[in-house]
Amino acid sequence: MKPQAIGAFRKSSYSAQSGDCVEVAPTSTGGHAVRDSKNPAGPHLTFTANAWSAFTEALKDGDAGRV
Repeated sequence: MKPQAIGAFRKSSYSAQSGDCVEVAPTSTGGHAVRDSKNPAGPHLTFTANAWSAFTEALKDGDAGRV
């Protein structure tokens, strides 16, 4: 299996300048990668497109406990 490519990471314009943020990047398979902005060289989490959609919908619904 060919590894997926990860695009440029970005963080929300709502983020404070303190650096306590997560950064998100698109992947070549339609999903997203997430990392800690304080440790950009560290590990990241990768979500499939379906998992990312479920995750963001749960956050929008205020139901982060189900993810």
